[in-house]
Amino acid sequence: MASIFSKIIAGEIPSYKIAENDLYFSFLDINPVKAGHTLVVPKSEVDYIFDLEDQMLKGLFTFSKKVALAIEKVIPCKRIGIAVLGLEVPHAHVHLVPLDHIGMIDFGTKVKLSADEMKDISSKIATAFEA
Repeated sequence: MASIFSKIIAGEIPSYKIAENDLYFSFLDINPVKAGHTLVVPKSEVDYIFDLEDQMLKGLFTFSKKVALAIEKVIPCKRIGIAVLGLEVPHAHVHLVPLDHIGMIDFGTKVKLSADEMKDISSKIATAFEA
C-alpha cells in the first residue's frame, strides 16, 4: 500500500507544496512545530532513510539544503534545523524546522496555522526556492 507521502506526491492528497524535481518533493508539515516546518521526501518509497542508495541519500540532502535556504529567506530564524525520525510514516523523509534557539524542535508541541497562512507560507517559500 502506498504511504501517505506517495499519495501526496501523486496528488491524491492535497499538500502545501514547496518544490519538486524528478526525484524529490517538499511540502509544509500540516502539524508544524513552527511556521515554515517543511518535509522533504524522495519520490521513491523507501521506508528507512539509511536504506536509500548512497546517491539518493546525497541527493535528498542536497535538495533539502536548497529548500532550507529558501525557508531562511522567508521565515525569520537563526538557523534551519534538520531532524530525521522515521517512525511516524513508512517513507524516508527529513524535517526542516526554522530555529531561534536550542530546544525548539519539540515534536510534541505544534502550532496551529490556518489554511490561508499555510498557502501564504508555501507560496513564499516556493518563490524563494525558484529564485
